[in-house]
Amino acid sequence: MAQALLGCIADDFTGATDLANMLVRGGMRTVQTIGVPGSSKELEADAIVVALKSRTIPADDAVRQSLEALEWLRAQGCRQFIFKYCSTFDSTDQGNIGPVADALLDALKDDFTIACPAFPENGRTIFRGNLFVGDVLLSESGMENHPLTPMTDPNLVRVLQRQTKSKVGLIRYDTIMKGADAIRARIAELKQDGVRLAIADAVSDADLYVLGDALRDLKLITGGSGIALGLPQNFRAANLLAHAEHAADLPKIDGPALVLAGSASKATNAQVAAWRESKPSFRVDPMALSRGEAVVDQAVAFALDHMKRDETVLIYATSSPDEVKAVQKELGVGKAGHLVEDALASIARRLRDEGVRKFVVAGGETSGAVVQALDVRTLRIGPQIDPGVPATQSIGADGAVSLGLALKSGNFGTTDFFEKALKAL
Repeated sequence: MAQALLGCIADDFTGATDLANMLVRGGMRTVQTIGVPGSSKELEADAIVVALKSRTIPADDAVRQSLEALEWLRAQGCRQFIFKYCSTFDSTDQGNIGPVADALLDALKDDFTIACPAFPENGRTIFRGNLFVGDVLLSESGMENHPLTPMTDPNLVRVLQRQTKSKVGLIRYDTIMKGADAIRARIAELKQDGVRLAIADAVSDADLYVLGDALRDLKLITGGSGIALGLPQNFRAANLLAHAEHAADLPKIDGPALVLAGSASKATNAQVAAWRESKPSFRVDPMALSRGEAVVDQAVAFALDHMKRDETVLIYATSSPDEVKAVQKELGVGKAGHLVEDALASIARRLRDEGVRKFVVAGGETSGAVVQALDVRTLRIGPQIDPGVPATQSIGADGAVSLGLALKSGNFGTTDFFEKALKAL
């Protein structure tokens, strides 16, 4: 069995799937694991993505988990590594991007890497070190109000420098435009100046392909999922990649389907509203959950009733921003979120036991809770449904396919995403 080529460490679940989607599009057979596998058994894949939940945990814990993932990926034979984080560089002045990048460089005994969260396809671009979301700076995009990682400074050089003892530099867009050789020359200059981490500008997919060429000899690359666009070409040029035509192939799965939505994002709200116009849905009320009402039982009964008529239902906890704030004020931010995640996870597990074989899940935290409840440990990544969201299938310990899953970040997907996802599964 050929060993994996590219090993990836992602700091959240849907971000891992997003990255895996990019690699499949580049022709790499890709497997995603949920956490660091306990077994050292080699997986049949060109790229492996280890999904952690380390974005907002204490920096020391994030470093420890990331190093465990790196050690496991090295045992799989991987020769290059990606540390993947959000395309809006979600972090605080304490980390976790800087501390994890430093620790991975130390473990790999290397002295330089780049940081590039650009994802132009979804409107994330970097110019002169400043991160834009659409046409506005990061600090004006709404991310400045994030409850856990408020992003109030769009200048990523400053943001990253506050998280690391390493010297942080910049590979500006005028260098990127000159091509891969110019980028490599700039990296050599930065290293001579003692720079260990450098923000790289990128405003288009073409820039990411050029960066991919320039970074082919780096042991570690850090960034958003977009940075993976230009990496498969390097392995193909070295005659190490031979499965491009069939990288996204997945076998067919029969059986009932279920749609679950726990995100309160604008995109997911629109997707829920579109579904509810003509299809059956059930709302999970966090206040009812807090009162101990049998919401989970009611939701399961509702889904089973419609399954008898070959109808797929949506079970959702999506609310407007004002409704979310009201619930959080009443219950507390942490409790409100956990109540909803636990309820949706329990619903998913019970309906799987009733025969549901395909799950569409909206929301990063919700997706993580659902796959844990379903005891999913490994995913084979299939074709893209929408930018950043592929169809996937769970792989059992015996290698057999068991469930079809579409797991999306809250802000991703078109208004009709749920229907497209069901067709793709």
